Amino acid sequence: MSNLVIIPTYKEKENIEALVRSISSLTVPFDILVIDDNSPDGTAGIVKNLISSFPNLHLIERPAKLGLGTAYITGFKWALEKDYKYIYEMDADFSHDPVDLVRLYDACTRGGADVAIGSRYISGVNVVNWPLTRVLMSYFASIYVRWITRMRIKDTTAGFICYKKEVIENIKPQQIKSVGYGFQIEMKFIAYKLGYKIVEVPIIFTDRKLGSSKMSGGIFNEALWGVLRMKLRSFFTKYERNSVTESP
Repeated sequence: MSNLVIIPTYKEKENIEALVRSISSLTVPFDILVIDDNSPDGTAGIVKNLISSFPNLHLIERPAKLGLGTAYITGFKWALEKDYKYIYEMDADFSHDPVDLVRLYDACTRGGADVAIGSRYISGVNVVNWPLTRVLMSYFASIYVRWITRMRIKDTTAGFICYKKEVIENIKPQQIKSVGYGFQIEMKFIAYKLGYKIVEVPIIFTDRKLGSSKMSGGIFNEALWGVLRMKLRSFFTKYERNSVTESP
């Protein structure tokens, strides 16, 4: 097994079937793990109905809306148990074009990246249908994170990413303190501190057409202050890679 795309969902009934079909039609094979936080709109039920037609599709149901970070931690644990080599994060709302999964895959398999980020800001500002205020908030948030952390990453808050298995094993996501979008920043920061090769792949990010956004001021503030706490903790943390044996 090579590729697993982890997709957290909450009220994504308008998007999930089309997304599963789109990913499953790609030239590179990807397994899909949907982690649904008890969506009241029946998202999990739609996924269950699709599983018989899509053997690459898997579902984990959680009892409540428990946060983006814990959803990914659940997915990473499942992926490592199943021994996937490349593990992807992706939104459920088509803001990330499924075709770009292949480009992230190529960046790792052919380009030598340990972490490949689908980046909105590596070649200008490539965001479609966002209000200007949100574009500015996201763009300057990434500048703020770069200034605090010294990471050379343009899109520090990106949620469209491919990690090699070894990177996930050494990051130990269950130890990450952030829960919301700060989780994305902290994952990249630890990968950076561990010395992994991080590559940004330019993408065009398109705001959702169906369903409602999950972004809120509270999520943004958690990321803002979480970056400072994360940086302070780093002064007292020793970052070391464990030796990882590749499966035959």
